[in-house]
Amino acid sequence: SGEMTVTETDLQRMVAAVPTSAAAALQRKAYYFVPLTVNQGDETVIADRYDVALSDNAVCHRNFDLGDSQCVFISTRLMDDKFSVAFEFYINVGHAVVERAGVSQAFADLAWKQVAAGVRGETSLDAWDARKLATGSSPDAEKYKNEYFAASFADAISIYLLSLFLDVDYHDLRERDYPLLAPTPMAERLRKVAELFPPNPGFEFAIYNKRRS
Repeated sequence: SGEMTVTETDLQRMVAAVPTSAAAALQRKAYYFVPLTVNQGDETVIADRYDVALSDNAVCHRNFDLGDSQCVFISTRLMDDKFSVAFEFYINVGHAVVERAGVSQAFADLAWKQVAAGVRGETSLDAWDARKLATGSSPDAEKYKNEYFAASFADAISIYLLSLFLDVDYHDLRERDYPLLAPTPMAERLRKVAELFPPNPGFEFAIYNKRRS
């Protein structure tokens, strides 16, 4: 609601892209796409239009627990385009699926096999940090291993959902804070997620390799 740059049609398709099998984890969650979600001390205020004065204290999203339900407010005007808004939404969905359903053993086995093979990079800073701790000599290595599985599974779900909604170029996923997971292991993880959460009718999952010119 309010003044936003993403169209209602895009928002509807963005939500519709979440596979039915994954949407079950979103029961009792309500998502609100708003111009700005702003921190003001201990309170959070929803702005109905973009304001430069408010943007300094704005956050990408904020979760509110109401009894056994949760409201999630996503700031659409903090982000430049529907790619960014969609990714913020799907990251939230990915974490919700992991919190509700846990980590797929098949995915965990695949990810750890890749780690053992020394694949380059990861899918988020959380996964990157947890992987380093899980493969180190820490006495808490097993705890970090589970944190790694949770982070990498949530990441893979969010990237997969984004690819159902938009054509995603591998290079668009790069961040400054960590090296991105190499293309081949990334594709393996996304295919595994697609097996677990098949696309809804009207959506398609496909991976294309570009030839270097």
